[in-house]
Amino acid sequence: METVDAVKALRNRVATWKSTGRRIGFVPTMGALHEGHLALVRRAAELTDRVVASVFVNPTQFGPGEDFARYPRDVEADGRLLESVGCHLLFLPEVATIYPEGHSTFVEVEGVSQGLEGEQRPGHFRGVGTVVTQLFNLVQPHLAVFGQKDGQQLALIRQLVRDLHLPVEIVGHPTVREEDGLALSSRNAYLSTEERQAATVLFRALTAAQQAIEAGERSADTVRRVLCTALESEPRLTTDYAEVVDSDTFQPVQHLRGNIVLPVAGRIGSTRLLDNFSIDIDELMP
Repeated sequence: METVDAVKALRNRVATWKSTGRRIGFVPTMGALHEGHLALVRRAAELTDRVVASVFVNPTQFGPGEDFARYPRDVEADGRLLESVGCHLLFLPEVATIYPEGHSTFVEVEGVSQGLEGEQRPGHFRGVGTVVTQLFNLVQPHLAVFGQKDGQQLALIRQLVRDLHLPVEIVGHPTVREEDGLALSSRNAYLSTEERQAATVLFRALTAAQQAIEAGERSADTVRRVLCTALESEPRLTTDYAEVVDSDTFQPVQHLRGNIVLPVAGRIGSTRLLDNFSIDIDELMP
């Protein structure tokens, strides 16, 4: 695996691959890699000929008081993991590369960014939209793979690609979980043993809501109550939201039909966690 930090070296390598007809896959990350990230790289490798991954802790998607300064960083370990799953090129840009002096252009995606994470973390999706657009322009991949755990982010990126006519195919990959259902996240490293056990309440709540839907429940308000009741059973959790939304717009629905997402988020101690289930209601119809 080759590692580059300069735009010219990145573009030269990708251009060489493209000149020989190779299809380029891309997995953008913020590092502190775990099996969830590696699953994205493996999927990109299945679908393309060459895989580029980036590690960049993006300052513009962190708000005041969030964990930008202490976000886990271990570039050497990340590199070893990426190489072990078939990544061909690791892009490690500096902040000044992505945001050079005088940078004043940002990308905002309206609609899908409203509510939920957009409400809890003002400015977060502005940072996400901006950095993803820049990375797509720098790498110029044919395809990019994102995890479904960050469901609202995935919906936003799909909208961004549609609206800006970007020639990138977006592939969502199912959430990778621990045996007890906890979604893998770099922030899980912040949890104490007791907090780690308590964090499984998100998965239990989503499972309870899914079971209600599979039993025939189609009222979104009822499903929301199921989610909230289950989340409230864990005293260590402070719930930020528990919703039922359309999978494309990420706006709340009243009646369950088509593709929906159940996003939940909350804080255990100082650690903020989020998760979701995606459900195709039509597949459940008899």
